[in-house]
Amino acid sequence: MDGFARTAAGPVPRVRTYLRRDDRVGDLRARLGTNRHDFKVVPGLYCVGEPDRTSPVLVTANYKLTFDTLRERLTSIDAWLLVVDTRGINVWCAAGKGLFTASEVAFSVNAVRLHQVVEHRELILPQLAATGVAAREVERICGFKVLWGPIRARDLPAFLRNGNKADEAMRGVTFTLRERAALIPVELYQLRKPLFAAIPLLFLLSALGPDLFSPPALWQRGISAVTATLVGALAGSVLVPLFLNRLPWRQFWPKGALVGGAAGTLAALYLPVHGWADPLALTLWATAVASWQAMNFTGSTPYTSPSGVEKEMRRGMPLQALAALAAAGLWLAGPFLG
Repeated sequence: MDGFARTAAGPVPRVRTYLRRDDRVGDLRARLGTNRHDFKVVPGLYCVGEPDRTSPVLVTANYKLTFDTLRERLTSIDAWLLVVDTRGINVWCAAGKGLFTASEVAFSVNAVRLHQVVEHRELILPQLAATGVAAREVERICGFKVLWGPIRARDLPAFLRNGNKADEAMRGVTFTLRERAALIPVELYQLRKPLFAAIPLLFLLSALGPDLFSPPALWQRGISAVTATLVGALAGSVLVPLFLNRLPWRQFWPKGALVGGAAGTLAALYLPVHGWADPLALTLWATAVASWQAMNFTGSTPYTSPSGVEKEMRRGMPLQALAALAAAGLWLAGPFLG
C-alpha cells in the first residue's frame, strides 16, 4: 500500500510497483509450494501511479504471485487494477476451473462501481483468461468491452504504448527451459507427504520373505526400494521438464515412463539386489513413479488442453497402476524365487 487515489466511487488503494522483502519471501514460498493455497489479495479495485478517468483498467486474478508479477511491471505507468476473486488461483488455472468467468468479471466491475471511476468502457484482460471469459457476455452484463492484453505481464508496458495492440510475439505461448525449471520446486515439495507415507511401507514389505520377517532384508532391500522410489520421482519431476522438448511423444506419461525406465534400469544395476525379480521390480516401480510425476505437468504447460489432460489420465493411469502392482508382486516374490 502507498496511500489512496480519490475517486467518485470512494478511495482506491494505491500499491507499490516494487516488491519488498516480505513480498519476495512470500513469492518464493509460493514457487516452492509452501503457501500456494492461502496466498491471495483481497479482490477489488487498486491502482498504480496517479491514474485518472482516462487511465486503462487492467484485470487480473487475486493470486498474490500473479498480482505481484503484474504490479512489478507497471513502474511509471498510471493504471487501475481490477482484481477478480479467483479463490487465490492464477489466471490460466482459474479460467480453466470456471472461476475466472464473464460473470465474475462483470460482478467485480459493478461491485467497485467502475463506471464512476473511469469515463471509458474498456477492460484489458490477460489473454490466458480467454478460455473462461466470454467477452460479449461481459459487455452485455456490465457494459464494458473486453480487450485482450498480452500473455506475459512484462509485455504490458509495450502493449499500452502501442495503443492497446499486441504484436505476434506477445500472443505466443512459450515454455522455455527456465519456465519449465520454475515448476520443479513445487513438484518436489509436493512429494514430501507421499514419500513420508511410502517409505515405512517400503521398508516393511522389503523385510517379508521365507523367514516371515528379516531385519537384514528390511535394511538392505528397503534401502534399494526407497532409492528406486527417489530415482523415479526425480526422473519424473526433474529430468522430464528439463529435457521435455527432446523426449518423444506429446503426452507426458510416456515421457516419464521412458525416463523412469532408463533411470530405474541404471539404479537396479548398481543397487544390492538378488535374483532376477528384484531388479525387474525396481525398474517397473521407478517407471511407474516417474510416469505419474511427469503427468503432473500436463496442467502446467501449453502442450495440452483440459480435455487433453483428461484423455491422458485415462490412458496413463491404468498402465501406471498395472506397472506398480507388477512391481509390488515381483518385490514380494523376490525372496522366494532366489
